[in-house]
Amino acid sequence: MAISHEQERAPGGMAVTSAAPLLLSLSNVEKSFPGVKALRGVRFDLRAGEVHALMGENGAGKSTLMKIITGVYQPDAGEIEVDGQAVTVPGPRAAQHLGISIIHQELFLMNHLTAAQNIFIGREPRKGFGMFVDEGKMRADTAALFARMKVDIHPDVEVGTLTVARQQLVEIAKALSFNSRVLIMDEPTSALNETEVDHLFAIIEDLKRQGVGIVYITHKMDEVKRIADRVTVMRDGQYIDTLPAASTDMATIISLMVGRELADSSRAEGHAQNEVVLSVRGLNRGKAIRNVSFELRKGEILGFAGLMGAGRTEVARAIFGADPIDSGEITIHGKTQAIASPKDAVRLGLAYLSEDRKHFGLVTGMSVGDNITMASWPRFTRGRVFMDDSRMREASKDYVAKLKVKTPSVFQETRLLSGGNQQKVVIAKWLLRDCDILIFDEPTRGIDIGAKAEIYRLLQNLASQGKAIIVISSELPEVLRLSHRILVMCEGRITGELDGREASQEAIMHLATLRPTATAAE
Repeated sequence: MAISHEQERAPGGMAVTSAAPLLLSLSNVEKSFPGVKALRGVRFDLRAGEVHALMGENGAGKSTLMKIITGVYQPDAGEIEVDGQAVTVPGPRAAQHLGISIIHQELFLMNHLTAAQNIFIGREPRKGFGMFVDEGKMRADTAALFARMKVDIHPDVEVGTLTVARQQLVEIAKALSFNSRVLIMDEPTSALNETEVDHLFAIIEDLKRQGVGIVYITHKMDEVKRIADRVTVMRDGQYIDTLPAASTDMATIISLMVGRELADSSRAEGHAQNEVVLSVRGLNRGKAIRNVSFELRKGEILGFAGLMGAGRTEVARAIFGADPIDSGEITIHGKTQAIASPKDAVRLGLAYLSEDRKHFGLVTGMSVGDNITMASWPRFTRGRVFMDDSRMREASKDYVAKLKVKTPSVFQETRLLSGGNQQKVVIAKWLLRDCDILIFDEPTRGIDIGAKAEIYRLLQNLASQGKAIIVISSELPEVLRLSHRILVMCEGRITGELDGREASQEAIMHLATLRPTATAAE
């Protein structure tokens, strides 16, 4: 059901009317892959000067739809209109000529090149009968783009020296250099802190005033209320509804996304046992980890909170043997251990789920079954030479069923799964290995609200079975919901400990900004 309101007030104060010209319109779009109906009768439109949020669980069809808009895929059926004219989009270059650009969650920049070179790569302005690159014009055009965006980035700066947030601004400038009027942003704030998010949203408001239409893909509910004018929800490859963001409550959007009621967001239940399974004393590694000490108990979910760069991931990697330590003692089940590599850690019953699951948790070109069983291959060998394929297949099928992994079969390539299901495959790998201590680093990053709820239930069930779990998360509601205890870090140090039942976002943020000098003074 399309919205029929005449006018909605954008969060930034700009009126967006239904009379604003349509930049992009899709109707009855269909797309199938072998064994999968990815899109069925999908419709979507975008008006000038609006932010139109596209929401849905992983696997809902959002990425497929965006790839059709940008020419990566061709639709099996349906119509695409740009400025009211029916068009075909045979490839990404054709989309750019139509004024359509996408900024991916994972940025595609060349770190060794300058900002100007990245923006105009492959279409540099020429001089001298086309024989030479006109460096002066390229710098001037880049400076003009940054001025339009009101950002202070020098055209000659090497992109690899910029923060992720400023690299993202270079990507936006690159999109605008094509005179893009349709800008697709895929999870643009996933790696940004609050100040950087504020800056990005200010740029988005400026682009709206210039008549640019923005398709905004996110899993973060608070951002929808803050930046979006309209919200379209997809589920299972189908269009569900389009609603005004300002007057629609988040519970309604979530129920449309998942097609069911989600469990409440109550705090962690149950209690940790007295048995200490992991003890860390005086852990140090350069400036990243400074005298970190803590204990983890059987059946406990221990949350690690802090701002970006606080040292949480560095502590996890040091415990798991992925990075060397300068000093410190790690005790597992009462025995001091020297963990020189991840292989040592796994042998001792530790598992680490990296925040970058695609690079450090999965081999995406391998099947679901192979990924689940890879950490347990010795268990499936016959005569130390041959692999027992049937046992491996049955074991992986068992965990696919237990964790409700959405996949046609265990033979499916893992890269074809949604982010939430890929995360479940990583978890299955370590559960099959039967590790006692599980370290989850950003367990729900890039995962939709429905899959998050399933991951939360899974972690709580594992804790109730006696597994000891560390959860590192930048999402404070997630830390508060899951943790029995919360350790907060700032600049490589633990600045405080909170009881999970009594902690608050305000208390966590106070400790997360408590610099070492302030800690010493107290």
